[in-house]
Parts: sequence; structure tokens; C-alpha cells
Amino acid sequence: MIEVKNLVKSFGESPVLKGIDANFERGKTSLIIGQSGSGKTVFLKSLLGLHTPDSGTISFDGSDSSSLDEDEKRQLRQDIGMVFQGSALFDSLTVEENIMFPLKMFTQQTKSEMLDRVNAVIKRVKLFDANTKYPAELSGGMQKRVAIARAIVMNPKYLFCDEPNSGLDPKTAIVIDNLIQEITDEYQITTVINTHDMNSVMEIGEKIIFLRNGIKAWEGSSKDIFKTDNESVVDFVYSSNLFKKVRQAYLGETNL
Repeated sequence: MIEVKNLVKSFGESPVLKGIDANFERGKTSLIIGQSGSGKTVFLKSLLGLHTPDSGTISFDGSDSSSLDEDEKRQLRQDIGMVFQGSALFDSLTVEENIMFPLKMFTQQTKSEMLDRVNAVIKRVKLFDANTKYPAELSGGMQKRVAIARAIVMNPKYLFCDEPNSGLDPKTAIVIDNLIQEITDEYQITTVINTHDMNSVMEIGEKIIFLRNGIKAWEGSSKDIFKTDNESVVDFVYSSNLFKKVRQAYLGETNL
């Protein structure tokens, strides 16, 4: 579990995060949503340790990240998997080498042991006959599978995804969403996803945090979001006619 208490972050005179409280539970997919400028990217980077909060705490399974010594920080980094927007694969490395990269950095495993682990996660994300291919030879969806395989190769406790469906067609995006949710449940990972994809919100949003102007303006599940009367959430999520119709149909059913 990740616990966030009264998180505050400013850049110069501009406050970005204004006292956010949140809990992200083990074995669940938690989504952070909000308009551009709402603070969701700064929030995610703060969770990752890329930004140092001005005040407040971020605790990983009860340990305040700001009070960790160097060895504990190194262990925490090993416990975190990250799927970057655009996948962020190394163009000059093969699929196999990309996925092996964290193992080379953080472990003392033999080449054979690393290959066994790499092949295991390649199989798990259903990447077949791709070991020796380079990123440029792969589709966007296959690149995302490589990124997910690399993120889980160290058996992380925590998985962070920044816009994992960016650049993908709707059908492939659903496949990637389902894969992330399956892995989260199967390995009981604490998964946090920063997204603007409303299909993801509806499909895998076990917990959704809506940020607005640097504060947590709403929290609930994908089912709750259909019923909410929070005007900011309704305006943001149901800006398209399709989602408006879906919400109306859902409310009509629940009112019977």
C-alpha cells in the first residue's frame, strides 16, 4: 500500500499540489485523472521520488520515503516498476536486452538466470518470437508489452504507468488495460496509473482519484463515477456525447 498524507508541492510562487491525501491499495488498479494543469503529473512524479514535496508524507507499506537511508532507497527503487508514456525503450537494444536492463543494473544474477526471467515475463505479456527484434520493428502495442515486461521483470511491489495507452488505437488500448489489470491482480501489485483515457477509467478503474487545481476533488470507483453528482467530474468525464449516453443509460437502469 502507498499512503499519501497532506502532500504539498510548489514551484517558485506557484502551488501545484495543495494538501493531497490518498491511499493506493495492494492488488488494485488506481487511476489518477484530471485536466491539464490539475497536478496529476507532478503528483505521479512525487510518488516516484522525482519531485521532493514541500511538505506531507509518502509512505510505502508503512515506511516514510523521505526518511529512508541510501540502502533503503535503493531497495525501494528495485521494488518499483515503471511504464513510461511512449514506452521509452532503448532503440539500440533488442527486446531481450531492453527487458534485461533492470536485472543488469540491480542484480548479480548470471546471464542464464537473467535470460530465464526475461523469457518468463515475455511469455506472460504474450510477446512471441520477439526476443531479437528492435523497437523500430515492433508495433505500438508490442512496444507497450515490452515496456510492461521490463517494468515487472524485477517482481515489483509497486507499478506506475504514465499514460500507458498514449498513441494506441482503441482496441489495442483495451488489450493493454486488461494486461495491466491482470498482472496487478495476479502478482498483487500496488498499481497507479496516470491517464486521460476515459475507456481505462470505465474498464479498470477500481479506484479513481480526480485532481482539480491541485486538490483531490473526488474519489471513487468506476461504478461510483456513473452516479456522482460532482459537477467537475461530470464535466470532465462526460464531455463526449457517447459517455453522456452511457451514463444516462446506467442511471436509468439503477432507477428502475
